[in-house]
Amino acid sequence: MKKATQLRGFFYSWCLVARTAYARLGYNAGMGTPQFIIKPRWVIPMDGHQAILEHYAVLVDTGRIRAIVPKTEIPTWASDWPVTDCPQHALLPGLINLHVHSSMNLLKGYADDHALTPWLNEHIWPAERQWVSQFFVRDGSLLACAEMLSGGVTTFNDMYFFPQATIEAVKRCGMRAHIGLVVMEFPTNYAATANDYIRLGTEARDQYKSDAQITFSFAPHAPYTVSNQTFEKLATLAEQLNLGIHTHLHETRTEIQQSMDRFGQRPLARLHALGVIGPQTVLAHGVHLETHELERLATLGAHVAHCPCSNLKLASGIAPVAAALRAGINIGLGTDGAASNNRLDLWQEMRTAALLAKVADDQATSVPAYTALEMATINGARALGLQDQIGSIETGKQADLIAVKLDDLNSLPCFDPVSHLVYVAGREQVTHTWVQGHLRYQRTETGQSVFENMDAEELKSIALQWQLKIQSSHS
Repeated sequence: MKKATQLRGFFYSWCLVARTAYARLGYNAGMGTPQFIIKPRWVIPMDGHQAILEHYAVLVDTGRIRAIVPKTEIPTWASDWPVTDCPQHALLPGLINLHVHSSMNLLKGYADDHALTPWLNEHIWPAERQWVSQFFVRDGSLLACAEMLSGGVTTFNDMYFFPQATIEAVKRCGMRAHIGLVVMEFPTNYAATANDYIRLGTEARDQYKSDAQITFSFAPHAPYTVSNQTFEKLATLAEQLNLGIHTHLHETRTEIQQSMDRFGQRPLARLHALGVIGPQTVLAHGVHLETHELERLATLGAHVAHCPCSNLKLASGIAPVAAALRAGINIGLGTDGAASNNRLDLWQEMRTAALLAKVADDQATSVPAYTALEMATINGARALGLQDQIGSIETGKQADLIAVKLDDLNSLPCFDPVSHLVYVAGREQVTHTWVQGHLRYQRTETGQSVFENMDAEELKSIALQWQLKIQSSHS
């Protein structure tokens, strides 16, 4: 173990040298520049007006958007700022992954093609008992951050054990994260009792509560793993600490039937009675919601994290997204964990969400492209209470931005960039990802992925080490 740690330390030092060399060659020009101008073909503000600004520039000053002006009208005070030219790109807000278990990237493809209940009970939970540790979480989260950054995700809403390890990965890669402080009733490698989970979670929150890149929610795992007493305690603590609540809800019919058998009511009614549901609540999945439940959620102001690809893969069902939007519910998009998806790819989620809603609602006009893009950007920001900071391109907001190249052969002709972003583009067309004005990821002209604070070869090595370790235990 000591030798492996020394080797990893040597490898990491070598990667730092390599990144410096890349910078000198100009591969990551502009990374860390405090003032600069981005000149895309289109700016997609996502500010609620459905505008497409063609031939505009975005001026970034010390991590925030200073101005949005026509390219021909750059102010004199910014005339000497360096320029990132994106001549055939759409510039849009960074995507927000509203529900993910980031470190489960290390279990990607581990137990495919099972329904949720046997998948958890017979495969995932036993694997977690064997492998989950702060090192597992740190390494898995690093891989997830790299995958998300390269796909244009700048913020994610996480839910997993050992939150400090996830934060360590987030701080290294430079992303923005909303950390779910997991609570369950049964013991894991992380905690023994519900009170232990709460104590450890609040300690993590206290340690990082002043960090601008990190925000928190309590994350009681699900109605079937958390007691009434614990839910009530968390509702009280969340109000006292001004934290949200992030939980799974109505993901499967089995979950609902178990709740009826045990509590005599559906999970949403139970959580409402316990004081859990409100404007700072994010409910993951929400697949099986009836009309009166949609109306209740809209009245209470709760948010839903829609995870269409994971729902399909686990055969959980098709969520009533169009009806939820008509009811006035704010819906964002999540990938769920890579163990049940198997991609942290919000482009795939956008497209799938739009197409599924049309079929489920029997209306081709349900969830048009702009609405799907809202779900991946500003809606996610609203759900996390960050809409004044991120989620749209507006003066004064944080410069969490991505550039997407739309002149590749598979993207031409392009009559409507918003339509193309949802129905045509893929994450491989993201060329730049800025977080708080820092260029955290860039895809070069030759297709090379360059991260500001990570090295792709190092990440591959980490992934392969865990693959060999996990495989050897089952051989």
